[in-house]
Amino acid sequence: MRTFWNPGDLASLQRRFATLTDDHRPRWGRMTCAQMIRHVAWGMYMATGERPIATMPGPLRYFPLKQLVLYVLPFPRSAPTARELTIEEMADVLSVAEERATLDAAIASFLDQDRAGAWQPHPVFGAMTGSSWGCMLYKHAEHHLRQFGA
Repeated sequence: MRTFWNPGDLASLQRRFATLTDDHRPRWGRMTCAQMIRHVAWGMYMATGERPIATMPGPLRYFPLKQLVLYVLPFPRSAPTARELTIEEMADVLSVAEERATLDAAIASFLDQDRAGAWQPHPVFGAMTGSSWGCMLYKHAEHHLRQFGA
């Protein structure tokens, strides 16, 4: 499974994010490219506890659905997201280049955490380890890079 914890996987994602410009348009959804990059960064800050997200109860926090969604099934296009991560919360979005700097800071903050330590629960999936966060966030970034053709 690919993960933010693997330097090669991380470098691959960073190369793809570096190809994005303000002119990129989504293949699906309503986000601009800059909003997408901030959305991915905010997801990382959710993992570190720097962006609190309300719990969203549901069946995805339980085996086997949790494992299927985290590790097997692709994220569906235009899937619902936490209100705190939506474009309605992004009144001050900057350019793609500036939002990439925000993403770089979020990645550094994530990687600075103790992988084996205690992690924030995911609002939908519940309890998560550092390893599961690394895989889920990689999958999330990959999903949105595909959204913008990168």
